[in-house]
Amino acid sequence: MRAVVQRVSSAVVSVGGTEVGSIGPGLCVLVGVARHDDDQDAARLADRLWHLRVFPDDEGRMNRSAAELERELLVVSQFTLYADTQRGRRPSFVDAAPGEKAAPLVDAVVHQLRAMGATVATGRFGAHMELSLTNDGPVTLILDT
Repeated sequence: MRAVVQRVSSAVVSVGGTEVGSIGPGLCVLVGVARHDDDQDAARLADRLWHLRVFPDDEGRMNRSAAELERELLVVSQFTLYADTQRGRRPSFVDAAPGEKAAPLVDAVVHQLRAMGATVATGRFGAHMELSLTNDGPVTLILDT
């Protein structure tokens, strides 16, 4: 699995002009699922997200996690994270898992986060979504399982 993680002041995801998920300060996470990913990858990604130390401590160093600060997460599925752009001008998505495999694994990440105590908002799998966020820092990281 692959995630683009942004520390945000706020984030909102909408479908068809209707807000379906929003958070205040926390992490906005775009999640891509590869063909070979499984439930262990989902559990590992959730654990890494919840305990990732990207929030400042009292000295301003990135030393605190969403878990420690009880920050919210917005998880949005993003199959384009597995785009292959090495040849031609049109991306290939052959490495991305098909929807019937990817949807349950994105749901598993959300379920694992909630089981650890996280407040999690989500987008809508397979929908055309509009994401608006205010990146805090800016801090943007890429995680791979």
